[in-house]
Amino acid sequence: MDRTTERRREQDFRSSNGYAMAALSIGLGLLGLAALVWLRGPGPVAFVGEVLLAVLGGFLLTGLYMLQPNEGAILTLFGQYVGTDRQEGLRWANPFFRKRHISLRARNLNAPTLKVNDKRGNPVEISAVVVWRVYDTAMAVFEVDNYENYVAVQAEAAIRHVATQFAYDEGDDVPPGETTLRAGNAVAAALKTELQERFDDAGVAVEDAKLSHLAYAPEIAQVMLRRQQAEAIISARQKIVHGAVTMVESALAALSEREIVVLDDERKAAMVSNLLVVLCSDKDAQPIVNAGTLYT
Repeated sequence: MDRTTERRREQDFRSSNGYAMAALSIGLGLLGLAALVWLRGPGPVAFVGEVLLAVLGGFLLTGLYMLQPNEGAILTLFGQYVGTDRQEGLRWANPFFRKRHISLRARNLNAPTLKVNDKRGNPVEISAVVVWRVYDTAMAVFEVDNYENYVAVQAEAAIRHVATQFAYDEGDDVPPGETTLRAGNAVAAALKTELQERFDDAGVAVEDAKLSHLAYAPEIAQVMLRRQQAEAIISARQKIVHGAVTMVESALAALSEREIVVLDDERKAAMVSNLLVVLCSDKDAQPIVNAGTLYT
């Protein structure tokens, strides 16, 4: 048999107007008390009837309960699930029903910072904030022992699992274009999907999930920082050299087209060397004025 057909699903329960039932209960109670005090009907039968009328009024009052907006009440009768009432305000149901209130509001779960190995085996610290709410009260109460604890534990497991599927950031051993943990939206979507699959058993819906903390573990943080700095320097140098070569090429082409000066291969090499030094240097180059000829 399919496992999903065995799950307890929420059933709608239509309760009665609490104000009307409160007025009726108070009226019956007062009527019974008034009959006892003033009428004092003859015989034990009349006396018992008056007492029962007063007791009935008080007993009916115990069926009153109040629901706030975005709150539900799970009703059970001697252990049997009757339904869930989501009507806000003062409501009334069978006094024998046991009412358990459950919040339907959105809640935040700030997961603790976890230490996990990413796809490449590097230890990283990761945490997430999850926004969730109960959408099926029967599943939340009857399918799991404690749905709030269930959400916290499964969220931690989902974060650990998602962290192992991605590398922390791009590197030599990561194919170009592969999603990394630093790709916020893609990782958040994967985390939300993972969380929803785990929360479905408890009747909980994931409204949002985002990483709130992501960093290398302290034992490798300094090494990885130097690695990132080296990669950044290499990338910057590559752009500088490419731009310098382009500028030198344009300069030589312009001099040749306009016939401003005619340079042999040796002087071109010297000019290229000087321009590359000026353009690629980290510090300002000091100009040297040649007081002689071009070849001295």
